Amino acid sequence: MKADVCTARGRPREFCPDAALASALRVFWSKGYEGASMTDLTEAMGITRPSLYAAFGNKESLFRKALDLYEREKLDYISTALDEPTARAVAEALLRGALENQMAQDEPHGCLGVISSVACGAEAESIRAEVLERGKTAKSALIARFERAKAEGDIPAHVDVEGLTGYLFAIIQGMAVQAGAGVSREDLERLIETSLMVWPSN
Repeated sequence: MKADVCTARGRPREFCPDAALASALRVFWSKGYEGASMTDLTEAMGITRPSLYAAFGNKESLFRKALDLYEREKLDYISTALDEPTARAVAEALLRGALENQMAQDEPHGCLGVISSVACGAEAESIRAEVLERGKTAKSALIARFERAKAEGDIPAHVDVEGLTGYLFAIIQGMAVQAGAGVSREDLERLIETSLMVWPSN
């Protein structure tokens, strides 16, 4: 499917970069960084290789731009979750936001970050490192939010906040792998409910 044509003053562009990038994101999301071939990308984006290189640089540069788009449009639930009034509500919003992202009807199932971090070989090590580094930012924000909750007495004093954060991320990553493997929404919702049942309380 060809990317939408953009209109602009003067000479029209051959293609719409925003639409082409969105198409590239879907390819990376479905196949991961290494699994997405240049042919897959150019066909989905509706452009030639020279046009891709001219607009986005090489495959690695294109992936980074797609990852930026993914974070802006698909991971906004994380910042919203951090604003919840209690730590448990933060955790529930994160888990349910991840579920919606991973199981969206019109999008590939799973998580772009998880797919691209676990399936990278030596040649794509820099991509894997960047995906993991970006994940640390969200993890640090969650640790800070739980530290605040602990100071406020919302989380018991004996709880290891970093361990609790790691537990949540492990659940979210596990959900992503299962979603990509075809596990049903109902099964993942059951996993969320079970995870919340063991949430530490005073």
